[in-house]
Amino acid sequence: MIFNLRRLLAYIVLLSTLTSCSAIPTPSQRLFNAQESASSHNWKSITLKSEPFNLIAFTPKTIVKNSLLTIYIEGDGLAWTSLRTPSHNPTPVNPVGLKLAQRHSDSNAAYLARPCQYLMGKLCETKFWTSHRFSPEVLDASNEAVEKLKALFSAQQLVLIGYSGGGGVATTLAATRADVVKLITVAGNLNHKVWTDYHHISPLTGSLNPADYRKQLAKVEQIHFVGADDTVIPPFLASDFVAGLPTSSHAKVIVVPDQAHGCCWESKWTPLLESIDTLNY
Repeated sequence: MIFNLRRLLAYIVLLSTLTSCSAIPTPSQRLFNAQESASSHNWKSITLKSEPFNLIAFTPKTIVKNSLLTIYIEGDGLAWTSLRTPSHNPTPVNPVGLKLAQRHSDSNAAYLARPCQYLMGKLCETKFWTSHRFSPEVLDASNEAVEKLKALFSAQQLVLIGYSGGGGVATTLAATRADVVKLITVAGNLNHKVWTDYHHISPLTGSLNPADYRKQLAKVEQIHFVGADDTVIPPFLASDFVAGLPTSSHAKVIVVPDQAHGCCWESKWTPLLESIDTLNY
């Protein structure tokens, strides 16, 4: 529910980058578009069997074994089709996470979709992309899929990169795994309690909150990219998250000028990644 009309425009942007439901591609079209994009970058889709959801991943067609693997986690996708109507299928119209992964500088990267994106199953209830989008079930399935990708690449250590709601998933996974050496979020939802309060929308009941895991993240290097013009995930959310980390943490917020929530992170991604090596914490 929206109770503050001042937040209306930002929430519409969050729901979809399209202006009408009639313009939204069908789920099969969205899957086809993602597969075509992947193929054009010499990537392929695979299905990872996990519980309670099987998840779709995209990887380079030729897997290069390496001790370090970077995994990109997608955003919430098409969670809603109007202010009051949840989507019947959360497959993203604009898969920003996939676009970022395909611009990764080497072949030691993979992309992980969220539950029920690209692949609907019997347990795909609406709540798992709305109120329960960060539920234990979602995190368990994502964690198992990450483990399978790690084995596929014969990796020992991970870099997790999450876009939007995927940033929340990546953050929680990083806090609960011992093999994550770096966490990067892009317009990440790092504290959904503060986020829903800010937008005056219904709380994400049934969801774990990444901000509750800050103590466990003390030893994980973190970079949180936020758009200066992002009205969906305003920059202060990342700043507040980092301010609440233990004092020993190595974490930094980078505000990207002239950048909104969705379009067009991928056009800036290569120089942003390259800039990480020069950061001072």
